[in-house]
Amino acid sequence: MSLSFDFAPWLCWAMPTIGSVIHFILPKGLGRARYAAVVLFSFIAWIMALLMIFSMPSHGYEELNGFWFSLPKGASVGIGILLDSLSVILANLVAFLSFLILVYSFKYMEGEPGENRYWFFMSLFIGGMLMLILANNFIFFFIGWKIVGLCSFGLIGHYYNDDRKYWIGGPPPYPFQKPSRCGLKALLVTTFGDVALLGGIIIIYLYSGTFNFVELYENAGVWLTKMAETPGILTITILLLLAGPFAKSAQFPFHEWLPEAMAGPTPVSALIHAATMVKAGVYLVARVLPIFYFAAWILNPGIQEAMVFFVVVATIGGFTAFLAGTQAMVALELKKALAYSTMSVIGYMMLSLGVAGMSPTALVEGYTSGIFHLINHGIFKAALFLCAGVLIHNSHSIYITEMNFSRKEMKFTWAFMWIASLALIGIPPLSGFWSKDGILLSCLESGQYALFVLAALTVAVTSFYTIRFMGIMFHKGHSEEKGHGGHAGEPSVIMLLPYGILAVLTVGIGLIGPWMKEALAELFSEQFHTIHIISTEHTVHASVSPIAEIIPIAASLTMIAIGAFPAYRAYISHKLKTSEILKRNELLRGLHVFLWNRWYIDAFFNRVFVSSVLASREPTAKYIEGGMDMALNVGIPRLFSSINSNIRKLQTGILSVNMLYILGFMIILIIAFMVLGVL
Repeated sequence: MSLSFDFAPWLCWAMPTIGSVIHFILPKGLGRARYAAVVLFSFIAWIMALLMIFSMPSHGYEELNGFWFSLPKGASVGIGILLDSLSVILANLVAFLSFLILVYSFKYMEGEPGENRYWFFMSLFIGGMLMLILANNFIFFFIGWKIVGLCSFGLIGHYYNDDRKYWIGGPPPYPFQKPSRCGLKALLVTTFGDVALLGGIIIIYLYSGTFNFVELYENAGVWLTKMAETPGILTITILLLLAGPFAKSAQFPFHEWLPEAMAGPTPVSALIHAATMVKAGVYLVARVLPIFYFAAWILNPGIQEAMVFFVVVATIGGFTAFLAGTQAMVALELKKALAYSTMSVIGYMMLSLGVAGMSPTALVEGYTSGIFHLINHGIFKAALFLCAGVLIHNSHSIYITEMNFSRKEMKFTWAFMWIASLALIGIPPLSGFWSKDGILLSCLESGQYALFVLAALTVAVTSFYTIRFMGIMFHKGHSEEKGHGGHAGEPSVIMLLPYGILAVLTVGIGLIGPWMKEALAELFSEQFHTIHIISTEHTVHASVSPIAEIIPIAASLTMIAIGAFPAYRAYISHKLKTSEILKRNELLRGLHVFLWNRWYIDAFFNRVFVSSVLASREPTAKYIEGGMDMALNVGIPRLFSSINSNIRKLQTGILSVNMLYILGFMIILIIAFMVLGVL
């Protein structure tokens, strides 16, 4: 590896971190040109990520060690870089998407309040995300993980003044949420997961003596065996470890923060909740997955408790994919529908990684399909969010029912958004088709037929809600759901170009999808074999018959048709009147209410956690804070005042009396020393 390339991974995460403060340093006389410098630093980070491709080891892993500090018992923690297929691929994805989103932001945020704060948090967030991806140990990873979480809090609550026009939720009579509350909700939920994650990391360190990922891989047989000697410890560690990714990636039961995260500016949604932050949880699951696969299938004897990792990841992922997808079917806010979609698709990724370890033959297919879907989703979902920003800005509304755009006057935005939407559905030959087909195939390879059925049903749900929001916004025609419209026409080139590039990439990756997926499979398979997490004696990639490969394709296309047909008739051809159907059918009306209320999960959490805390405010203030205030702020000053008054009475000013005080004090000291054995 050349010397210049050694610096590329360090500069990749350092450039956005430095760029977060560069606009504060530059002269204010430059105006908004200062923010172009932030974009430039992000561009440099992307170039460094591209250079890392040439540095990527062809076999296994390579570490670049930097600073370090010592831990008790001779251990140490370094600030180092881990280069492997996973980290280099995701670093390139994050750096590229981040750069395009910042380019889009340059025009989108013009005239918005708090621009300095916005660019600081956006660039620092990118640096933190790249840091956690490239970290070679849990501590350095966790620093980046927390930077991402804190920046997310600042960006979601960007409009913290809570002006009425920035509220989300509704429409009346339904309640609204204020941006400051939405940011706080995200912070609390993700922090809960972070604390649990840190607990899992500490337990692993206590048994392994290291935070380094490669050392954990190479010595897995030793410390996992030691951990398995105490039944239940591995299960507890797994659950703690997974709480972090589930909270960060908005998976059940930590998913309710993401719909409210749409309170931030639209580029924030594109960056944090489509391209990067919610993928951090998927990345962590993928990073530690080989350890638990080794414990379950390679270690002799195998540790059955390690299967908890895969069962939990697959089950939670599959359920979240269906849960969130159904909520998107009735959403009226455009960004909230896309947020539900993000939760659902990330559920697919988790499902794929989970089933990868539920059979010794499904690892490569499941792992590759999950990461491939992560790449594809990052591209087409970022495009969808950037398109959504234009539509919301033009219509001056967050509701799809108040949008009625002309396909002729916005032909590029319409075309790009349809391309991204069809990729989300999984229409061949777009990129989303190949990775979603791989996930369904992984379920079959691992023998998880119930999860296969659930994932297939979610395909139909995805098809329905995607065509629904596209039909309502662009294909209203003469339906009864007329929107308010807004000014038509394409946005500036600075905003149009980023999501145009992403749409073209969606088509391009789709055209080479099978070859790209095979290349990823070879990279990951070689990586696993090199560090002996996968034994050459085990079959890690099952040879599937042509008939078995056809089943997921046929199931996917069938489910797409099942979901698309009623959506097309209701929202594009307008042959079905949804309002009339709901009036006539009590069961469907009840289902609509159930889905609109988000399965009542958010209401349950608000009642149990939020309302109980709010109800405890007055008793706490009266009986606890009041008593503490009386004791500390009233009682203690009165005590010292009383002591002072009494001591003053002893000060007579008579010399002989004062000499007696001194003599008495000396006698007390002598007695005390004698009792203590000093004299």
